[in-house]
Amino acid sequence: MSGRKDPPEGTPEGVPGGGDDEYRSLVFDESFIKAARLEEFSAQERMEDEEHAAVRSRPDAPGGDRSGLGFSRQGLVLVLLIAVAFGTAIYMGVRNPYQSPPKAGAEPMRNSLLPLAPDGVVPGATPADLFEHSPAAQFRNGADGVTLPPVRRSAHFSESQVLSALTDAKDYVVESSLNPKVLTGGSVRSVRLLLNASQQDQFDQSVENSRNDGRHAATAWMVRFDPARTALADPRVRVNGTLAVQEAGANALEVTADHVFVYAVRAADAGKGKDAKRAASLFSVRREVRFHFEREDLRDHQLSVRQVSMRAGPMTCAEDPSDALTPLLAGQRAKNEGPAGTDPFARGRSTASMCGVLAASAQPSPDRPSH
Repeated sequence: MSGRKDPPEGTPEGVPGGGDDEYRSLVFDESFIKAARLEEFSAQERMEDEEHAAVRSRPDAPGGDRSGLGFSRQGLVLVLLIAVAFGTAIYMGVRNPYQSPPKAGAEPMRNSLLPLAPDGVVPGATPADLFEHSPAAQFRNGADGVTLPPVRRSAHFSESQVLSALTDAKDYVVESSLNPKVLTGGSVRSVRLLLNASQQDQFDQSVENSRNDGRHAATAWMVRFDPARTALADPRVRVNGTLAVQEAGANALEVTADHVFVYAVRAADAGKGKDAKRAASLFSVRREVRFHFEREDLRDHQLSVRQVSMRAGPMTCAEDPSDALTPLLAGQRAKNEGPAGTDPFARGRSTASMCGVLAASAQPSPDRPSH
C-alpha cells in the first residue's frame, strides 16, 4: 500500500491544512466591523441608478472620531489622569507633614564665658620678660602651637576625611584666635567664611548686636579686643593645646579644640616707645570649642560650631564681655564691686555673668625661674 492520500477534491474544510487556513490570521471582531466605512447599496437603489457602485461610504457615527484616530478621546483622558497624578505627587512632596528633620549642622552655637579677676595688681614689663617668667614660657608661637594629632581612619570615615576635619578645625582656631585683624576688632570675614551657611546668620547677629545670652556673643565666635582701649604689645601669641576627633554617628565627625592663648597687651593710647613696651601685660584665654562636620561640610571645607567655653583674665567682672574682651592692663586691679547685679523683677535675660578669681600662679612672676 502506498499510504494515506488526500481525496481528489482536496482536504476537507475544518481539517488542519484546509483551504481556509491562509485566512485564519484575519480576525473580524466587533470593533473592526464598526470602524468600516463602506456599506452595500440595496437592490432597489441599484435598480434606480445603475451608475451606483455596489458599495458606498458610511456616514460618521454621531460624536464619532472624524480624524480617523479612534483612541484620541481615551488618550486625552489618560494624559489628564497622568497629569493629575503627577501634580498630586508634587503637592504631597511639598506639603508632606512627615518630612525629615533639619540637618544636624543647623543646630545653633552655645557659649559660656567666665571672667577671671586678679587678687592684686596686674604685673607689667616687656613682652619678652613677661613670657619668660610665665607659665607660657614653653608655649609655641602662633599657628605652630595648634598641632594635629595622629590621623587614623574611623569606622565610617577615611583617613583623608578625618584629616580634612582636623585641618578645617585648626584653620578656624587660627583665624578666630590668632589673626591680628580679628583680634584688634577688624574684619571678621575670614572667620565667617569657615562656617556652615546654616550658622552664618547667627554669626552676623552676634557681630552686629552682641548679647550675653549664651548664643549671640561675638567673643564666643572669636577672640577680639576693643581697639579703642586695648592694643597688642606683641603680635606673636603663645599657644598650647590639643585637637581631638571622634565620630558623632555614621555621617558626622566631631572635633574638640582645647587651647590656652596668651596675649601680650597694652593700653591703646600708650604709644610705641620703650615705656609702652615696659607697660605690657599678659592676658590669658582658655578656649574649648566643639566643632561638628557633616559629610557635605568636609567636601566644602566648612564647619559648625556647637559649643564654646571660655575662661579669660585678668579682667573685670563688671563689664559685659559679649562684644569685646576688656583685659585689665599693667598696674590695674579689679574693683571690689563684683559682678553686675541681677534684678529678678526685670524681664528678659540677665546680662550678668559669673565671675572667677585668677590664680596667682597664672600670672608672670619674677620669682618664677626663667627657661
